[in-house]
Amino acid sequence: MTDVEADHKGGANGTPGVVPAQPLVVNEARPVSLLRRLGAILYDSLLLVALLFAAGVPLPLIPEPVRSLPWVRYGTFCYMLLVGFAFFGWFWTHGGQTLGMRAWKFRVVTVQLEPLTWKPALVRFVWSLASWVVFGLGFLWSLVDRRSRTWHDLFSGTRLVRVSRDSLPPQQKQSDDEQHPDG
Repeated sequence: MTDVEADHKGGANGTPGVVPAQPLVVNEARPVSLLRRLGAILYDSLLLVALLFAAGVPLPLIPEPVRSLPWVRYGTFCYMLLVGFAFFGWFWTHGGQTLGMRAWKFRVVTVQLEPLTWKPALVRFVWSLASWVVFGLGFLWSLVDRRSRTWHDLFSGTRLVRVSRDSLPPQQKQSDDEQHPDG
């Protein structure tokens, strides 16, 4: 059983309550739009900012003369990047969805529709940073690409797919029914 099949419910060792995931249903005619991506980014940025604040709590314990050294500032920057990668990488490699992606009902998979491993997650993370550094041009690329791919999709061998109701685990379908009784 893969991590996707376990769907955050437990390990692959037959833990009670583990429901294997349904086969991934992909609608090629409806790629994930830029607005949907930006909605998920907004959700995830709120979580990431809170996480970075928590990760930064011990930093003031470094004495000021040491903190102002260039290699310490560089190390702090790298530490925060590592925290950001850990956040996104863990979600992408454990089910393919951050909380924002889950809310907007899409996930990241390889171009072969398989779950991500850490290597493509790292490449995706680095290229998504590069997409932002050039004023979002890597994201705007999705408006001209016929399959709505961004730079980090192209260079990491990944893609975003919509999660249809049919591919949700039974527990999430029941939760969606309770929230939206009209369907």
